[in-house]
Amino acid sequence: MTGSQGASDAVTSGAVTHDEQGTRKRPGRKGTARKATRSNKPSTIRDVAAKAGVSVATVSRALAGNYPVSAETRARIMAAVESLHYVVNVHAKALSGRVPGPVALVIKDITGPSLAQVAAGVEQEASGRDRLSLVCSTHGDQDREDALVQLMREQHAAAVVLVGGVVPDDAYHRRMSEYAKALDAAGSRLVLVGRPPLPSGIPATVVEYDNRGGAYQAVTHLLTAGHRRVLFLSGEAGLSSAEQRRHGCRDALRAHAVPYDAHLDVPGPYTRTSGYRRTQEALRVGLDFTAVFAGTDAVAVGALAALREAGLRVPRDVSLVGFDDIPFAADLAPSLTTVRVPYEELGRTAARLALDREEDLAEDSHVILSTQLVIRDSVGPVKRTAARPVAGSG
Repeated sequence: MTGSQGASDAVTSGAVTHDEQGTRKRPGRKGTARKATRSNKPSTIRDVAAKAGVSVATVSRALAGNYPVSAETRARIMAAVESLHYVVNVHAKALSGRVPGPVALVIKDITGPSLAQVAAGVEQEASGRDRLSLVCSTHGDQDREDALVQLMREQHAAAVVLVGGVVPDDAYHRRMSEYAKALDAAGSRLVLVGRPPLPSGIPATVVEYDNRGGAYQAVTHLLTAGHRRVLFLSGEAGLSSAEQRRHGCRDALRAHAVPYDAHLDVPGPYTRTSGYRRTQEALRVGLDFTAVFAGTDAVAVGALAALREAGLRVPRDVSLVGFDDIPFAADLAPSLTTVRVPYEELGRTAARLALDREEDLAEDSHVILSTQLVIRDSVGPVKRTAARPVAGSG
């Protein structure tokens, strides 16, 4: 009898044995532990084949569904798969092209309401086509963005959707061109949302919205109400969306023969805190204005807080317009007049164009969605005097 046979018999009988040092052992327990360890390992395709009594190749064909297998054989294989809780190697299937690739959304911050709406649109379109959608956050880290794009390329994503304003300098165009070419070589597609287009010949899809036209509508609405001193809380210098909105603002001023005053154009981040501080500073230095055009609704909320703190009422003393039409804009007091951006539709369009292109159905690679001025209660007729803080205000 061999040593292995002896161990087997000991396990079966539950006999107590001794090791070389004379220590008592219960091989039955040890054997049971080994068996439990083996059962914790994931089942393999070989396990399925052995249980079904067929070859590994037959199991592979049956699961792939691309080769004729008899109904009886398929039933045995599927019963084995279920009893063994076998999970198909999805990565291997993706490499073979049998699993539709996911749609990956790469954004700076997932907490902002506007970007969350874009993500919702991507998810709706992807799920409607039985595709997985992934949301990845870069936190503004370029190296992380590089790594995420490469990861999605390796995962054979159907599309990588990048969202958010940028500074479109030469370095940005080079980086996006590298992304687009690398993804295209892997059968994927780069989709830019809310970003300017790349040079011709770069394999990328661009989905924009009309920043310039939206800003033109907003400022025109204020000018029509009689305002001539409009404080523009613009975005950070060089940012694509900020520059487009600045052009729209100046277009409206020009159309109404109102001179552009650089002192009234105050750049800064698209945040509530920035809107509050910039408005507070404008009041502190005595800058004359009768209306505020905020670059985003978040900036408008900050401006509203600063105006109230200074004892100024909206719209009686100062009119206010935002940009985005985030969900709670209508619930502010007063409800905020703002420019509606179709963020969910941006997401849906981005996913649709990418997936249509994968199926050779897409015709467009550059789409611009319209914006719309939503008139509510935060704009009123101009008063004779411009906005100034009341005595003793902060």
